[in-house]
Amino acid sequence: MADTEAGDRAREAFDRGLHALRRRERGTAELAEWLAARGFAQADVGTAIARLTEVGELDDLRFATRYAEDKRDLRGWGPQRIREALTGRGIAPEHVAAALGPDGHAEQLARAEALLLRRGRPPVSDSERAKALSFLTRRGYDLELSYEAIRRQGREAA
Repeated sequence: MADTEAGDRAREAFDRGLHALRRRERGTAELAEWLAARGFAQADVGTAIARLTEVGELDDLRFATRYAEDKRDLRGWGPQRIREALTGRGIAPEHVAAALGPDGHAEQLARAEALLLRRGRPPVSDSERAKALSFLTRRGYDLELSYEAIRRQGREAA
């Protein structure tokens, strides 16, 4: 009788996890936390996570890659901000590195410039450049790349 109840709880954790993943993709750590917050025991969460991974519904590398692509393309995030967000979601460093891998300097620079263009006119005064620098670094671009994007925008405006 106890084995049947334990199997039922593990099956319910699997079903709830599957339903959650179909609504929104998540990483392993995030899903485990989500299931635990809904009252599932650690053993049931572990069983559900293992089974979801086995059937291909839960994949941290796939999640990290899609997350990075979405944040780059839709929000204009830089690699540092994406790395912090993925690490905060419990994604393993090797998956974070793989997700960030294809994002080169030229692509980052183009995204940073596009972000500056969307903000309005190019930064020409010192205060505007300082605000633009702060904006780009908050978005996850390193200082050198941010300076380069701002200088290019300034040259184009002149």
